[in-house]
Amino acid sequence: MNAQIALILGQDGITNGAIYALLALSILLVFTVTRVLFIPQGEFVAFGALTMAAIQAGRPVLLVWLLLAFALAEAAADLIARAKRPGRARGLWRIAAKVIYPLVIAALLYKLPLAQLPMAVQALLTLLLVVPMGPQLYRLFYQPIASASTLVLLIVSIAVHLALVGLGLLAFGAEGARTAPFSDASLALGPININSQALWVVAVSAVLIVVLYQFFERSMYGKALRAAAFNRLGARLMGISPIFAGRATFFLAALIGTVSGILIAPITTMYFDSGFMVSLKGFVGAIIGGLVSYPLAAAGAILVGLIEAFSSFWASAYKEIIVFTLIIPVLLWRSLKSHHVEEEDE
Repeated sequence: MNAQIALILGQDGITNGAIYALLALSILLVFTVTRVLFIPQGEFVAFGALTMAAIQAGRPVLLVWLLLAFALAEAAADLIARAKRPGRARGLWRIAAKVIYPLVIAALLYKLPLAQLPMAVQALLTLLLVVPMGPQLYRLFYQPIASASTLVLLIVSIAVHLALVGLGLLAFGAEGARTAPFSDASLALGPININSQALWVVAVSAVLIVVLYQFFERSMYGKALRAAAFNRLGARLMGISPIFAGRATFFLAALIGTVSGILIAPITTMYFDSGFMVSLKGFVGAIIGGLVSYPLAAAGAILVGLIEAFSSFWASAYKEIIVFTLIIPVLLWRSLKSHHVEEEDE
């Protein structure tokens, strides 16, 4: 170990930590607003990366049919719910739009010369395809049981995760894929060369975090989500719809996951099940923040990235174990710090 190697490892750690920070923030946001530990967060990372790779290779993007299937199921659920409230014909156009949207995306994907499109357009198509699945998942699997216990919501999250992994294998196959880097340039900084893709990852992550901060601090919708996260019952009494809050948080989580997948696809080979491990490291960062503090969750995720990078040098065979054992001292400390109230026997 010398200064040059330490700088290289630090660069890798900060790059990975920036992605983990985004995922930690999205996991924390979903949990505080809906009480759902969003385990399928990683699937949006994998779907974003593999969809971008399929578009760049000019291959058919089969994931669009999953989007259509979710849209049809969502429309059917909305029609059933509407049938129980007769006399309300308004809003049917919204149900129709939910079905028309994936058909439009499918037409674009099968008519456009995908491989020849600019990279920004390819990324936009990826976002338009993958991100709407977030609100769809909430409507189909979480909204009907929104008042269930946290344990039930966790079990549903595990089931959704396993189902999406299988569907990802069906849509993308077992082969891994990478995408073309945003830029091939490099920046010389002292004894090391900084890859421009790493700069893209850190810069986009920082911009997205700032945008999210401004959204929650200054916009009415962001303040509504903050209110729902702080006090769900109080927010509901003030007229903030829990359905809106749930769909909005799942939309943001899907957006963050898809952007993260697009960012890391040029750096590492992604497989249909790779997203789970990436999001799990973001979850470790959220745990370090106590699942309550956004700044601590982001800082914890950066720490996870740095520890992972340096562990890969000192003990590469055990780097995953080292990262995940970070949870143990944090949980012990929080357990000793908190005051437990013993339940009285009846």
